Amino acid sequence: MVDFNAIAGKAGELLNEHSEEVEAAVEKVGEVVKEKYGHAEQVDMAVDKIKELIPDGDAAQPPAAEPPAAPAAGPAAGH
Repeated sequence: MVDFNAIAGKAGELLNEHSEEVEAAVEKVGEVVKEKYGHAEQVDMAVDKIKELIPDGDAAQPPAAEPPAAPAAGPAAGH
């Protein structure tokens, strides 16, 4: 039986190790799609969204956590 979790894990490792190459491939595919089918604006938006999902390749450093939101200024409700 196929272990899809193992496959997904290996794919994630490869993506982390070769993120620059994956980004370049996404850009190239986007250009080919634009040449063949047009719709440049939509293709560019899709390429940008895909590139946002690609990690930067630095697996040693997890993404920085966002700082907590500052409390709203003004009187507290119910006082």
